[in-house]
Amino acid sequence: MNKDIRAIFAGSFDPITNGHLDIIERASKLFAELKIGLLINPNKSTLFTVEERVNLIKESVQHLDNVEVIFFDGLLIDYCRNNDISVLVRGVRSSADVDYELQMAHMNKELENEIETVILPTNTKYSFISSSLIKEVIKFNASIDRLVPNCVARELKNKDFSK
Repeated sequence: MNKDIRAIFAGSFDPITNGHLDIIERASKLFAELKIGLLINPNKSTLFTVEERVNLIKESVQHLDNVEVIFFDGLLIDYCRNNDISVLVRGVRSSADVDYELQMAHMNKELENEIETVILPTNTKYSFISSSLIKEVIKFNASIDRLVPNCVARELKNKDFSK
């Protein structure tokens, strides 16, 4: 672990999955402090409210001492600049994710040369999991218990998908 470097892993986390948690746990070992940044996009409809997502993430990472959950809107690079964060952590599942994340890393480097991007591949057992897929299969009462943290499975089972 680098005792001086602060990093952030940002996303919409609607909901947080075991794939996200895998990246968070591994990244927390690499940096002195890891923020989980919940991005707020007012143009995107979400299953969980911001408050629900923050609470689910907090419950999912409570075993990690150097992890803090925050939320913000605007550019991630601006948040990093204003909060002394020097590393963006990104997780990838496939080559399509790699292509997208490389584009984002290059754009972020153009916007702020002092901030680096670290790309971590997810554990292969989680490589097929996405928040979108979780929301799709739960509508049909499929078991998602091995795919998301327990608190998320509990809350998803309480959601009304009949609308």
